[in-house]
Amino acid sequence: MFSLQKLFGKGDKFNELLAAAAQEAHESVRLVIQLMQSPRDTKKFDDLVLARRKEKKISEQISEELVQTFVTGLEREDIEDLARGLYKIPKSAEKLAERFMMAGKHIEGIDFSKQAEMMEKATDAVHAMVKQLDSLDDLEKIKALNDKLQYVEGEADKVMNDLLRDLYSGKYDALRAIVLRDIYELMEKVIDRSRDVGNVMMHIVLKNS
Repeated sequence: MFSLQKLFGKGDKFNELLAAAAQEAHESVRLVIQLMQSPRDTKKFDDLVLARRKEKKISEQISEELVQTFVTGLEREDIEDLARGLYKIPKSAEKLAERFMMAGKHIEGIDFSKQAEMMEKATDAVHAMVKQLDSLDDLEKIKALNDKLQYVEGEADKVMNDLLRDLYSGKYDALRAIVLRDIYELMEKVIDRSRDVGNVMMHIVLKNS
């Protein structure tokens, strides 16, 4: 199998920037999970906004570097797709945090731990996959991480169906049902964004293997 180690280079700036973007995306989800546990802790939201700003700055830097760099280890469109996908994770996490803080009493007594665990597992896998940019020839390891990510996304779909079934049962008043559905969908979006990044990583690996 062809190795990109020499071509891409261990110290490649795009490798480092994408890894930093993945780190901030991971941090954003970690912070939104903490906020879900303490929705009145505005400091957590401030930290989340800061993490998203850091990721946005990294994304902008990647775009600038692409304009200034003639030769890149990966195809430019792949770098752009990966950067764009990583940017969407903290963006979705921030939206989720905003809605969670708005929800107030409508989310009292609701257990979000299962969805939180899935979001954490999904972004853990993404973070680990992007860190493998230094060794894209390790196809089996990256494939295993992507399989884990796809499994989490599939399980999240099942959980979402169960949650919707519960919402449609009629035991919630209309406003609370709307608020909960909105939050459930935003949680699912965080996982879907993570899956999308996994798909881009697999596309890159298979193209260069």
